Amino acid sequence: MRVLLIGSGGREHALAVGLAADPSVDFLAAAPGNPGIAQVASIFPVTATDPAAVAALAVELAADLVVVGPEAPLVAGVADAVRAKGIACFGPSAAAAQLEGSKAFAKEVMAAAGVPTARSHACTSADAVSRALDDLGAPYVVKNDGLAAGKGVVVTSSLDEARRHAAECGKVVIEEYLSGPEVSLFVVTDGTAAVPLMPAQDFKRLADGDEGPNTGGMGAYAPLSWAPSDLVPRVMRETVEPTLAEMRSRGIPFAGLLYVGLALTPDGPKVIEFNARFGDPETQVVLALLATPLAGLLQAAATGKLAEHPPLRWHDGAAVTVVVASKNYPSTPRTGDVITGAEVPGVIHAGTARRDDGSLISAGGRVLSVTATGPDLASARDAAYALVDSVRLDGAQYRTDIALGAVEGRITL
Repeated sequence: MRVLLIGSGGREHALAVGLAADPSVDFLAAAPGNPGIAQVASIFPVTATDPAAVAALAVELAADLVVVGPEAPLVAGVADAVRAKGIACFGPSAAAAQLEGSKAFAKEVMAAAGVPTARSHACTSADAVSRALDDLGAPYVVKNDGLAAGKGVVVTSSLDEARRHAAECGKVVIEEYLSGPEVSLFVVTDGTAAVPLMPAQDFKRLADGDEGPNTGGMGAYAPLSWAPSDLVPRVMRETVEPTLAEMRSRGIPFAGLLYVGLALTPDGPKVIEFNARFGDPETQVVLALLATPLAGLLQAAATGKLAEHPPLRWHDGAAVTVVVASKNYPSTPRTGDVITGAEVPGVIHAGTARRDDGSLISAGGRVLSVTATGPDLASARDAAYALVDSVRLDGAQYRTDIALGAVEGRITL
């Protein structure tokens, strides 16, 4: 199978590692890729959000399958352009990707499908924002309606901060706060059949103890030994199947990866958000534990044959990933710092580049996702931090408490 992967971040490097390990893949290309992805794939300098250019590259490479990693190309219609060329594509149409592209649209779909989620208001004016904040109360949850690279959400007890974020965003969705541990569930679907992957937990705040600003994600781990045994079947029954049915009824079936962000509230799991692609950094730990060949699974979803795919197989043990971010992230990150120790197995590249002299340098906010597995969560965590200690990046920021609460048994429902 000839596979073209679209994207350049940590999620895409993790996908590239998984795709390259699939025995059915005899050619793997990536556009635009990054230095880590270049270790396992041929790199092509195509703009990921240019549907025509991506489709043309897929034709040129005689790709059997195109896998779209990030959300922006999906919302831009890359999957539609690829499918119009008769090439299988893993990723939803632009219309279906609005489940992530518009928080208001996602809430509308959830309401129509009867999905358990937070009460909310879509607002486009300061007066509407004030009324919504008064109605729902603190802690205030204010979400940019559109794409914001995982950083469009503010959760705060400050009314002024909530109003300020709403003013900066324009159109926002203001929600009631959902209490309880958060869980990410990835669901591979062809629009009708749906296969859940292993739930994971990520860490959104910059600093230890869930302090500091929201980020795109500072680490993750799987599996979740503390989660209810019926969590996955319940979410599939109450959330995923009704949502897919609602999308089909609207004539915009969702095929690809449905990311379900959940809060495990005292009233049961409720949806915080939908995304239209694999989450980052949860992908790094989930794929590290997946024993089923990745390309075959994604191709089955892309060709409408997911119901015929064998049950998934998983490796024993656990996985932990720790994100290493650049100085000043998540505001304006410092770039151009030399990185050493990062070109080894387990170090996933997210924001890296090559200097003219061949040196590896930082080129973004989240620079690396350092990932390790082990027979249990504690050993996987120790291995991940040992690998972090072997990487050098001036001004690096990373959390030291990824998965610590789970290891110490401090997560309660």
